[in-house]
Amino acid sequence: MAARTDLFTSPDYYQLDDLLTEEQKHIRDAVRNYVKKEISPIIEDYAQRAEFPKQIIKQLGDLGCFGPTVPVEYGGGGLDYISYGLMMQELERGDSGVRSTASVQGSLVMFPIYAYGSEAQRKKFLPRLASGEWLGCFGLTEPNHGSDPSGMLTNFKDAGDHVILNGSKMWISNAPYSQIAVVWAKDEEGEINGLILEREMDGFSTPTTHGKWSLRASATGELVFDNVKVPKENILPKVKGLKGPLSCLTKARYGIAWGTVGAAMDCYDTALRYSKERIQFDRPIGGFQLQQKKLAEMVTEITKAQLLNWRLGALMNDDRATAAQVSMAKRNGCEIAANICRDARQILGGMGITGEYSVMRHMMNLESVITYEGTHDIHLLITGQDVTGLNAFK
Repeated sequence: MAARTDLFTSPDYYQLDDLLTEEQKHIRDAVRNYVKKEISPIIEDYAQRAEFPKQIIKQLGDLGCFGPTVPVEYGGGGLDYISYGLMMQELERGDSGVRSTASVQGSLVMFPIYAYGSEAQRKKFLPRLASGEWLGCFGLTEPNHGSDPSGMLTNFKDAGDHVILNGSKMWISNAPYSQIAVVWAKDEEGEINGLILEREMDGFSTPTTHGKWSLRASATGELVFDNVKVPKENILPKVKGLKGPLSCLTKARYGIAWGTVGAAMDCYDTALRYSKERIQFDRPIGGFQLQQKKLAEMVTEITKAQLLNWRLGALMNDDRATAAQVSMAKRNGCEIAANICRDARQILGGMGITGEYSVMRHMMNLESVITYEGTHDIHLLITGQDVTGLNAFK
């Protein structure tokens, strides 16, 4: 497939750039330029072949996209949350799978090691993960336990200076290429703990998941634990219970909220440009009312989501954001992005299903993003519980 020229122009209908610092704009533009140069020309081909572009691991590390909010002393960027959000927005503008690679590494692997790990664990793992020397993954979801992770079956038993881990996880981004995995499992008392698994441990395998119609340029796999000996120094010492994995997911969902808006922006920009170039009935289709309705609604929803994300980022920077606020932004971003992709596909007509344009790839990817790290329906119930004080989960 011929490389596609990236003509993206970012919509900023409410002049949101005025709310960003010069550093934040510089960081965003650096990632935007990277996507234009390294991701857009190749990503359709990788998606068509269902192959993960392994070269991006080192590139994302060099760009500072792995753990940008982790302190500099551990290899991170020491950046604020709006900068982090803008990075994720630009990466997902390229492809949801590329953003997933960065989200998992930063929010689901580096964050728990930084927040809940020992100093020795921080120094051993974080710099290698930040640089892209190592790739990590996060093991929570199981074949029979997705939305309700408290029912997990993966467990470990004490065996002296180590523990013996058994069980399995599935739908794990980065798994096939990861050097380490942060895995959540129950101890003999039934309490959930975090363990850092390393690739060379006997009995630890990561079979690749094949046959996906979504996130085709992302590496997905399983984690299988068959009597894996895990040294006790690899157990995260500072957290027990569901608080551990759920706090990681809050950080990752924040990145998704920004990322999905990037996908929406790309589809809107593609549809807007196409509507001005495609001639039917002797004039551009963008001059017809129904097409203008679609475009007007797209840019309205993008603008609302941009403002929502910026405000959430400001609350994150002040350590005032709640998990429920992050949940709302994740669900909103996924919903508006999926709707915008579908409307963009209609504007493009038959061309919308081809790899010549990014729209159908985004649409398929977003079907996964709507589901992972809390489904659309679960996030609705989180908001419902937050505003009513009543639990609808049980």
